[in-house]
Amino acid sequence: MSLLIKNVLLNDNETDIFVRDGLIQSLGTNLTNHADEIIEGKNKAAIPSFVNAHTHSAMTLMRSYADDLELHDWLENKIWPFEKNITEEDVYWGTRLAAIEMIKSGTTHFNDMYWHYDGSAQAVMDSGINAHLSSAFIDLGDEELSKKQITEQVDLFHRKNKYEPNVSFTIGIHALYTVSEAGVLWARDFAKDHGLKIHMHLSETKKEVDEWVTQTGMRPVDYLDSLNMLGSHLLAAHVNWVTDEEIQKLTDKNVGVIHCPTSNMKLASGVFPYQRMKNAGVRMGLATDGVASNNNVDMLDEMKMATLLQKSSSQNPTIMPAKEAFYLATKGSAELFDLNMGEIVVGKSADLLLVDLQNIHLIPNHHLIPNLVYSAHGGCIDTTISKGNILMENGRVNDEQNVVNHFKEASDRLVKG
Repeated sequence: MSLLIKNVLLNDNETDIFVRDGLIQSLGTNLTNHADEIIEGKNKAAIPSFVNAHTHSAMTLMRSYADDLELHDWLENKIWPFEKNITEEDVYWGTRLAAIEMIKSGTTHFNDMYWHYDGSAQAVMDSGINAHLSSAFIDLGDEELSKKQITEQVDLFHRKNKYEPNVSFTIGIHALYTVSEAGVLWARDFAKDHGLKIHMHLSETKKEVDEWVTQTGMRPVDYLDSLNMLGSHLLAAHVNWVTDEEIQKLTDKNVGVIHCPTSNMKLASGVFPYQRMKNAGVRMGLATDGVASNNNVDMLDEMKMATLLQKSSSQNPTIMPAKEAFYLATKGSAELFDLNMGEIVVGKSADLLLVDLQNIHLIPNHHLIPNLVYSAHGGCIDTTISKGNILMENGRVNDEQNVVNHFKEASDRLVKG
């Protein structure tokens, strides 16, 4: 499969982009490469597609189901009871809808943790998008439940080839307060033995951290360090309540940290210490979190929220400029997952977007990246390409109405109980 994009704006210059076998092969003017498909890029700009580094995609089923609540009340009294009735088919359609929303807003790879792994994985395959997926490991300190969870994780691992290459299997530890130490240690060893990423929530709220210190005498990052859990394989979402000493440990052990600003603001979980993380050299990415706490998976929206949160909370308008937020959503997040994407250069995966420069939200185009971060929304994206495959063109995604219809049926049934 080959693709030639003609006359598109790239780094302020009109350029042709030639793609073959999923990789960017050539950049230049007046390219004459034979291509299976040609796209006219006039009045459009090419940018890298986004990586949503932490979400729970099937939670589209709970969009605005439980708003304006404190996190632990929201989770324990609204979300978990709702999820008890969710089936694998529900998760399939919830993930399909999330995938369409991500495609329409420019995301081609996401990192997910949820129930009913097979439903999520099949939805990723059928959508043409790509993902790191984990099945949520929650044992609540119950030894028998922990054994059951481990058996499920091992079974999924041995069946992971069924969903490749679109899906990469990861281990999903929900959080320290929901997983026993034995479960954490199993995840550590299994991930190490099989070269897997571990995806977890960490130090999201002050309550969570304070209770952990009372229970163990250690702060969460220090506790993980004592278990030899810290490393480049660990991807920690939120990480709002950390000391400078903990941040240094995250840097020294090369842990990947994922900022989820909208979810944190909505649930009043805390303010991500971006500047302290940046100064220390922590590897960082950006994410929407799940729709139940966001309430969308639009990474353009998330970039704007990220930079405004940092400016407002620090009372410093120079903190996290637009280019840094854009970096977190593209190359920064991609590097957390060892993905060959995040830049439009020869040799990189052809994961890219064509942005409609005639969209009213991008006129005038004085500076493209600030325009995208502060002004754009998903409707500004005309074309979404993942590994050289066109997932959306002219703002249209295949099978969208069929997915919406099935999703509504699943959502209505769940709400009615």
